[in-house]
Amino acid sequence: QVPLVESGGGLVQAGGSLRLSCAAFVRFFSLSTIAWYRQAPGKQRELVANITVRGTTNYADSVKGRFTISRDNEKKSADLQMNSLKPEDTGVYYCWLRDIRDEYWGQGTQVTVSS
Repeated sequence: QVPLVESGGGLVQAGGSLRLSCAAFVRFFSLSTIAWYRQAPGKQRELVANITVRGTTNYADSVKGRFTISRDNEKKSADLQMNSLKPEDTGVYYCWLRDIRDEYWGQGTQVTVSS
């Protein structure tokens, strides 16, 4: 079983919205820190947002006020709501999780924002 599975990517026009979901198949989800990263073509992977075990959130300056990260411990899932999307938000978005034993990466989902 793949530990993390992302969904929800796609093509959207600038100003539009997308919601990414990360389904986790790990034992200690409620004890995990979860994050979304993205990688644009030719650039390094960067942190977009994370959420701690207690629900504290942190965002990259470039997405503050537009993106919202959330988690559902019962469903073992984490979402990234992306509003007011810009062409510079284009990239492959990865879910990342660190629990008390290990850390995991998803396979990535493509987000393309057209101008």
